[in-house]
Amino acid sequence: MARLLLSPPASSSAPSLPNAALAKGFRPFFLLAALFALGVIPLWLLIVRGAFAAPPYIDATTFHAHEMLQGYAVAVLAGFLLTAVGNWTQRETATGGALLALALLWVAGRAAMLLSGALPRVVVAAVDLSFLPALSLALARPLLATSNRRNYVMLGILAALWAANAAVHLEALGYAPSGSGRRANLAALQVVVLVMAIMAARIFPMFTKNATHVASIRALPPLDRATALAVVLATVFELLFPGRPAVGALFGVAGLLAFARMAHWGTRYTWRDPLLWSLHAGHGWLALGLVLRGASLLGAPGLSSPATHALTVGAIGGLTLAMMARVSLGHTGRMLAAPASMLLAFAAMNLAAVVRCVGPLVAPSQYMNVLVVSGTLWSLAFAIFAAAYLPILLLPRVDGRPG
Repeated sequence: MARLLLSPPASSSAPSLPNAALAKGFRPFFLLAALFALGVIPLWLLIVRGAFAAPPYIDATTFHAHEMLQGYAVAVLAGFLLTAVGNWTQRETATGGALLALALLWVAGRAAMLLSGALPRVVVAAVDLSFLPALSLALARPLLATSNRRNYVMLGILAALWAANAAVHLEALGYAPSGSGRRANLAALQVVVLVMAIMAARIFPMFTKNATHVASIRALPPLDRATALAVVLATVFELLFPGRPAVGALFGVAGLLAFARMAHWGTRYTWRDPLLWSLHAGHGWLALGLVLRGASLLGAPGLSSPATHALTVGAIGGLTLAMMARVSLGHTGRMLAAPASMLLAFAAMNLAAVVRCVGPLVAPSQYMNVLVVSGTLWSLAFAIFAAAYLPILLLPRVDGRPG
């Protein structure tokens, strides 16, 4: 596992494709995710301001949450897993035409949601629900063929995300009670948080130790397992017993455990390297979001929205941007040194999270302006990434190797 996403398999069987953009899963999906993130938040701001009508399929807030999770976050996860499973199993997942088909299926889902007013509702549901099973099939074949049991959990995670997505569509089709889509989106958010918590433990200490050469940096597997278990329990109990104080306590414990493990990850040694401190900052937002979620459920007023956006803008936005920046360099044969412009992108993303979480608390009368400022910073971060990484993602590896 120490080799995760640092280099391609030593004896890769990937074909030397004329179109490098389809040589590895991270290439099309990271680019699609960034372009989608760049455009979907301005669209959401236009909807909030009443300048653009929300798609009629689901209510506007559910649409916003759904597209950020089942659209953006799932695209990044797809690129990550399609690439990582190749490393874990020494077998390819999807390249060339198969990868293109997966990417187009994801695009079709986003188009169906956006154009839902002009399509039969059952078509919208069928198209959007088709992507995760297709992705799971592409990942399951190499995992099962090599009996890579440690990572079967990723198939379970994709199944959980699909179930949450199905719940949103069942409400839209009239087969589930009102509000079930919102609860499903909250569950999907926690599933994504769980993925980030697991993967951070696997690779952040390793990345940091390799870059800083500080011998004391290490992972603590018992603490990592406790963190993941607390997130799982909090998610399950929130679904079964929403709003109960015990659920808030579980979220608080999960957040405190996440903070505690960072003490051994060498965060204080990362400030000179944007590719490192951006990862640690994203994990810090994850821990803070869990603590705030717990405090909100325990009765602290006004923390529900800051908790949600610490987990979404800060953790999902910050961590995925940082991971895409690092993975794209490593898997195209480049040095792990971010383009200079990415320093601004990472700063903009973290500032977007600060504004979105703190702004409504300190200036509630400026709520709309807070949304505009935070959304602009979010889009700026992804615009910078898209501009800096477009050639990296579309052109062949600089070392001539496949992938």
